[in-house]
Amino acid sequence: MLVYLFTCILVYISPMNKKTVKDIDLKNKHVLMRVDFNVPMADGKVTDDKRIKAALPTIQYVLDQSASLILMSHLGRPKSALRQAQDTASDSAFSLRAASEVLSTLLNRPVQMAPDCIGAEVEKMAKALKPGEVLMLENTRFHAGEEKNDLEFARQLASLGDVYVNDAFGSAHRAHASTEGVARFLPAVSGFLMEQELEYLGRAVANPVHPYIAILGGAKVSDKILVVESLLSKCDKMIIGGGMANTFLAAQGLNMQDSLVEAESMELAKSIMAKSSDKLILPIDAVIADKFDAEANTKTVPIDKIPTGWRMLDVGPKTLELYQITLKGVKLVVWNGPVGVFEMPKFAEGTFALARMLAESGAITVIGGGDSASAVKKAGVAQKMTHVSTGGGASLEFLEGKILPGVAALLDG
Repeated sequence: MLVYLFTCILVYISPMNKKTVKDIDLKNKHVLMRVDFNVPMADGKVTDDKRIKAALPTIQYVLDQSASLILMSHLGRPKSALRQAQDTASDSAFSLRAASEVLSTLLNRPVQMAPDCIGAEVEKMAKALKPGEVLMLENTRFHAGEEKNDLEFARQLASLGDVYVNDAFGSAHRAHASTEGVARFLPAVSGFLMEQELEYLGRAVANPVHPYIAILGGAKVSDKILVVESLLSKCDKMIIGGGMANTFLAAQGLNMQDSLVEAESMELAKSIMAKSSDKLILPIDAVIADKFDAEANTKTVPIDKIPTGWRMLDVGPKTLELYQITLKGVKLVVWNGPVGVFEMPKFAEGTFALARMLAESGAITVIGGGDSASAVKKAGVAQKMTHVSTGGGASLEFLEGKILPGVAALLDG
């Protein structure tokens, strides 16, 4: 037990103490690589190839080392009944074929498509691969053994390769066969995308530079309480926006009217404020609406002047001025969650203005995936951020201080 706890502490304190694809000989090897090709699809076509492009540096490196490459990923959530009843790759709506075609175009070389991810035919295709050739396995979630982390299923996957590379940070928080199980049978190292995620997110939880500002938004306190508690112990100030802020403001005794407030989290908010009120930055004015609708009537009011029947859907200009002051001279910013309902144009300015501030701050800016990644992209400043995480749930759990199974399974450096 003590050995396990010590290992966990090392993983948490030194998240980059892991071997990478550069630390292992790949020449003439069959490399089994977990990628995150869980991409948006419509009418059988990939509508956003960002995740495929994110894996290209590692893919190209492996191929340049005269290795054969076998790629595996999940895509969506195929019906459990299909997976349990058939355990076969037959649901075309969740096939990775379209992703393999996009990858082939990006690489300018053929990418073979396997009919499944295990089985005699797949083994034959993998074995026949020559250096520089690529094989895409079919959706791992077509098999119930994937999410169950079934060791026999993992062994069959592992039998296709000599070395395992995990470049799917977005799935690293799941102990699945393709993310954790295969590492029990093959030498396991990280790809470049995984390495970058651990490096930059690691700065938020292990010896961060100061001044360090954490920004947390989104709808509910309960969804991010572990992140709040983890980052409060490390940051100098914490900006709280979005629906989360409503609960904190209500806990201060303000009448938030029809704004989203988590009544069950009020005591928790009070407890956090009692311990760390000097670190918290809450909204001082709000853009409010008479209904939750893109075409709602709006106005801007002080936070304690919300009329009956109205609700807060974005932060106001005075709050943005406060953000600007708070961010002056900052060296590290970690942002997870929008500060308003940015999907609706009338309530997007707070989030987009904050994104622009970060882009111009000169600080190391780490964006924690999910809605935050979408927000900086829509604001047109994603390229100006130091790092935009590809993993929503994974980045959240990492910031909470949790051990990610897909990371813990990799060889120590």
